[in-house]
Parts: sequence; C-alpha cells; structure tokens
Amino acid sequence: MIAHPPCTYLAVSGARWFSDRPREQKEALEFVQFLLDSSVLRIALENPIGVISTKIRKPDQIIQPWQFGHGETKATCLWLKNLPLLRATNIVEGREAKIHRMSPSPNRWKERSRFYTGIAEAMAEQWGMM
Repeated sequence: MIAHPPCTYLAVSGARWFSDRPREQKEALEFVQFLLDSSVLRIALENPIGVISTKIRKPDQIIQPWQFGHGETKATCLWLKNLPLLRATNIVEGREAKIHRMSPSPNRWKERSRFYTGIAEAMAEQWGMM
C-alpha cells in the first residue's frame, strides 16, 4: 500500500490553524495510525513535514523532488513498513521552492498537494516487484 492521507490537518503549512481544529487533527492522526497499523505486508505512507513526526513517530526517510528529476524543493516524509529506503533516481540542479512560493488561487490547495511523477515512478520501479 502506498498511502497519501490528506495533509490538511497534519502538515506544518497549516500549523497556525491547528488550535482551531483539534478534533479534525485528532481524526486525521487516527486515520494515519489506522493505515500504519494495517495488516498489509508492505506500506509506504507519505506526507509533508508535520505532526505525524511528533504525535506518532518520526519518518523513516525524507525525500525531495529534485532527487527524482524535478527541479523543486518540497520535503516529503515517508513512513515505511517492510520496504527499503527509496533511492534517488535523477538528481537535478536548479532547485526552486515553487510550492512554497505559489500564488493564491482557487486551486492552490490541489497544486500544492500534487505528487511528483518522478517519485511515483521510483516507487513503482523500486518497490513494485517486491
């Protein structure tokens, strides 16, 4: 299982609203714990840097899009069960904080949540035949 739980109440980018949404954050953390405790043999759960690291456990690995062919920075945490660390496949220069500097828009939340194809391809290649 590769899980991408919603980061709305988990990521540090929303930390200023955490005190206003304790129930939502509690439910989000319970969902993450449910996924991690699943009986599925191999699990990779991804999420940005946030409260999972302090409320559940630290991630096994933190990766960046620029390690997988995208010239951007966006720290992505991986919590792994019975999977090896993901190996970088295409380290690129020109690292830009594109996500962090994204202008306000109706679709900003969706664009900020987009998962990078280079990382997905690395997961498929490295973990797909296990």
